[in-house]
Amino acid sequence: MTKLNRSIERGLTVLEVIHTSGASSLAFLAARTGLSKPTLLRICATLEHRRWLTRRSSDGCFQLGSAFPHAGGMPDLVDRLVEVSKTRIVQLTEETGLAVDLAAAIGGGRTEIVDTTRVFRKHGVYPDSVGFRPSPILSALGAAYFAGLSDSGRAEALKDLVRRLPREDAAALPQLPKILKSIAEKGYAARAPGHWGRAVDYGELPAAIAVPILAGPEVVGAVNLVWNAGDQTVEAVAENHLARLQATAAAIGESYAALG
Repeated sequence: MTKLNRSIERGLTVLEVIHTSGASSLAFLAARTGLSKPTLLRICATLEHRRWLTRRSSDGCFQLGSAFPHAGGMPDLVDRLVEVSKTRIVQLTEETGLAVDLAAAIGGGRTEIVDTTRVFRKHGVYPDSVGFRPSPILSALGAAYFAGLSDSGRAEALKDLVRRLPREDAAALPQLPKILKSIAEKGYAARAPGHWGRAVDYGELPAAIAVPILAGPEVVGAVNLVWNAGDQTVEAVAENHLARLQATAAAIGESYAALG
């Protein structure tokens, strides 16, 4: 009988656990696989390097990455955005005390949240946001990205969007010119008052401000600050932290463009 490769077998075991259980902490993986944490760190670092795994900024949990076969994951350009952003969004959270979401462009005027620093006990907002596609009109991230598009890009995106907008977004569509004008004047997009991004079982209504991420002339995503709406007003957060948010977006865009 041919001798098996233990390293490959261990790596596949880790992937099986994450594929079955979803995002997993190192302690959870150790309990499920029987492997030591140092061994798991080496395995996960290797898989992360190959993009079969990604590690979330919010809690350090591992989840399937874009290169995992048939995972329906993110394209290479999105991986690049996550890579150049991960330390910067953590730093922004440390500087502001607020949670940060990173959204990547996925085509058709839409974005998808691909990383977050949300921790419920610190920020009081629903943490499991990765993979969610925010409203292109009513969310801060979606509206910021949409505002960052060129006029022609926005018009093209609208042709695709209007056919499949949910009811709440379709009803808000006539307000889009007003929303875009406000973003241009204030320098940021804000979540529409009272808008829930998704059904949740806990947490308070969040508020958010966001700006687009530009790599040269191309808008590749958006980044936000998000917090419990009852804690601070949008205006107060913008006054105190907008410059940091804009600087973070600019730094991410420059790093993204530099990778070619």
